[in-house]
Amino acid sequence: MKIICIGRNYTEHIEELQNEKPEDPVIFMKPDTAVLPDQQDFYIPEFTDNVHYETEVLVRISKMGKHIDEKYACNYYEEISLGLDLTARDVQARLKEKGLPWEKAKGFDGSAAIGNWVPKTIVDDVNKLEFYLKKNNEVVQNGDTSHMLWKIDELISYVSKYFTLKKGDVIFTGTPAGVGKLSPGDQLRGYIGEEEMFSLKIK
Repeated sequence: MKIICIGRNYTEHIEELQNEKPEDPVIFMKPDTAVLPDQQDFYIPEFTDNVHYETEVLVRISKMGKHIDEKYACNYYEEISLGLDLTARDVQARLKEKGLPWEKAKGFDGSAAIGNWVPKTIVDDVNKLEFYLKKNNEVVQNGDTSHMLWKIDELISYVSKYFTLKKGDVIFTGTPAGVGKLSPGDQLRGYIGEEEMFSLKIK
């Protein structure tokens, strides 16, 4: 199982972190050990004091593919979900300053929270999908996949040029604006439309 993440896929998020708008999708990976086990709380690691939540729509690959044509990409996933790319922002900043990879900030144990998987057919159009995150019952992130720089099928096609996609691989499609710091005691709930996809306590 690979966890393939897309960075900088929403313009407002690029602006809030003062990053440059990329010419191509930004790809980074998380190991399978990054997946937070179901029903487990998230414990802020000892090496950071600035973990950020990043809410993202996820797709799970349903069959193997390489060099997938964009017009056929819709045939390579049947399920969608909502998840969190949990990021040690202070660690990431230090790594970026030195031009080093992000793995320590993005791929640590428990840094990929994955919600319930549902058939993509429950929504009319995955490219017009509204989602949001509540922190302590307050909405802190609102997203809509229509605002993506690269849509889901484009991402699947692009990623498959570099990495063979296998059944069970998960793609995190990017986060909208509104990311922020987590503190012990926070409660997070993620929604696609009115459907709760995950609930997570921070310790």
